[in-house]
Amino acid sequence: MHSMSVQETVDRAPAPDALREVMAGFATGVIVLSVGGTHIHGMTANAFSSVSLDPPTVLCCVAHDAVMHQAIRSAGHFGVSVLGAGQERLARYFADKKRPLGPEQFDGLDWTEGPATGAPLLRGATAWLECELSDSHEAGDHSIFIGGVVAAERAEERSGLLFFDGRFSSIESERS
Repeated sequence: MHSMSVQETVDRAPAPDALREVMAGFATGVIVLSVGGTHIHGMTANAFSSVSLDPPTVLCCVAHDAVMHQAIRSAGHFGVSVLGAGQERLARYFADKKRPLGPEQFDGLDWTEGPATGAPLLRGATAWLECELSDSHEAGDHSIFIGGVVAAERAEERSGLLFFDGRFSSIESERS
């Protein structure tokens, strides 16, 4: 079996636009990452995953040039609001680079301060997590932030917001 060198692998890698097109075929949930306190900030993300149940651990990926990148590094913790089907407007808002920064970006929104981290958690979400940053790894133009879950809660709401093929969609749970 032939093993490729790092350079051969890089030379064969798809262009960013081609990879974006391929990855559009992967449906993901939609979250808003948040940091409270002096670094208060929110950001829509879909690169988020459970890593371990014991100990409870999740990961999120954030671009190096995103405001959230430095906010998580500085604060050492983050919150996660898992968006429900009716929260597409919030997903678009927190993805908009033209929105206000700092505390003003949360003006007029329905949120509560996470009891463990102080991170803003959006009401109406289907679930919330609060995490202490336990590790990070550089991966290209992003960092993979590993968070130890210190608080988690699930809402009664059972509809989820999805992102697929460049568009938002929703899914309803069959549970009542």
